Amino acid sequence: MSNIMIEQVKSYIGSNKKQRDTLRALGLGKIGDSVVKEDSKVVLGMISKVSHLLKIENIK
Repeated sequence: MSNIMIEQVKSYIGSNKKQRDTLRALGLGKIGDSVVKEDSKVVLGMISKVSHLLKIENIK
């Protein structure tokens, strides 16, 4: 499996609690934070819920 680099580019202010909790579960919290996660269905589902706040990049 490949890896995905996830970077938060927008603030979560104004989003609902579930979206804030999803960002925390991904390891994000502030604008500019980034993490590398394994490409799995669970992570992709979490990304789809908050994709408007993130920048996603595939890493090989």
